[in-house]
Order: sequence, then C-alpha cells, then structure tokens
Amino acid sequence: MIKIAPSILSADFSKLGEEIVRIEKAGADLVHIDVMDGHFVPNLTIGPPVVKSLKKVTGLPFDVHLMIDNPDSYIDAFSEAGADIISVHAEACIHLHRTIQRIKQLGKKAAVALNPATPLSAVEWVLDDVDMILIMSVNPGFGGQKYIEGVTRKIELLKNLIESRDINIDIEVDGGIDTGNIYDVTKAGANLIVSGSTIFSAEDTSKIIKELRENACRE
Repeated sequence: MIKIAPSILSADFSKLGEEIVRIEKAGADLVHIDVMDGHFVPNLTIGPPVVKSLKKVTGLPFDVHLMIDNPDSYIDAFSEAGADIISVHAEACIHLHRTIQRIKQLGKKAAVALNPATPLSAVEWVLDDVDMILIMSVNPGFGGQKYIEGVTRKIELLKNLIESRDINIDIEVDGGIDTGNIYDVTKAGANLIVSGSTIFSAEDTSKIIKELRENACRE
C-alpha cells in the first residue's frame, strides 16, 4: 500500500493548523515535518513546541524528519511533543545504532535518512533495527527542488537489499516527487511518498492526493 505524507515545509506557515486539517480531510496518510537547524542544512524551521501545538489539530501520525546536527539532544523533546516516527540522518549521528535504540526506547518508530550522495552502506548494518529508511531525492534544506534521477537506482538497490535480508521495513522517498514521476519511485520500491509543493500548491488538495495515489499504482 502506497502512503502519502505531505511535507508542511511547503505549507503556509501563517496557518499551519488549518493546512494540516486541510490535508487530513484530503486523504493524507501522515504529516511530514522537516526540522532544520541552519547548520546541517541551510535553513531554519520549527521546534518541539510547534509540533506539540500542531498535534492538537489532527489525528494523523507525525513523521518528524530531523535534519539537524546532534539529533540525540532533541529526540526526547520531539518524542514528547508528539512525533510518531523520528528520522535521523546517518550523516549526523556519531553512534547511529545507539540513536536508533533511544528512539525505540521512547516507543516511537525509528528511521534513518540518507542524503542523495550518501551510499547505502551507511545503513546496511542497522537495517534490522529500523522501521524505515528515508531516501532523499533532493539535497535537503529547501522545498520545490527537482528530483535527482539517479536516486531511482538507489531505491531499487535498497529494495533488493531489504528483500535479500527478508525484513519488513518502509522505504520513504522525499524530494521533487509529483504526479509525473511518482510511478518510477514506487516501481523502484518506495511505499511512502513525501510530497510538498505539489500538494500544497494545488487548487484541489483532495484531487492531487488522489492523483498521486492513483499514478503511484498504475500498471
């Protein structure tokens, strides 16, 4: 089953609560929340207090993507604020296995994110410990970027690796995905799709989420 997670990075930040209610009514499966610190990526976004306040307006799971240095210092705070899935970057974790275990100790799903140029070998030894791998298909930091075509092969390789291990984890892909290329991404092996500007810039939110879901599963 393909799940759609709109990224609120592309939402209107002056009315985030309303934007989340809008995508929930439109059929979104999760809310993707990008947390940026201005160091790991060249942008700043939101912290735990905002996540906590947004949790009050929706029943959708919160998929919190920590694009920050030293994520270990913030895992507990985002867990308490209402994160259901916490993704940390392999590039930012000195002791990745320990970080994953902490997320799971808090009762949350643990995911590891990889930048486009980071090889799959960075997560090969933790695949049995995670619930999800997040493949970035743009260089993180800003919304509205173009999908990096070479990432499709990376998704395929990850899918093959997961199947060879006979494990069941999600493959999430984030960056530049729209109705025109979503099928290539899901065919390669992704089952959880993050989409930002494509969804939030659409006049009819329900229609665009439906189109994404239908195109993702076309033969």
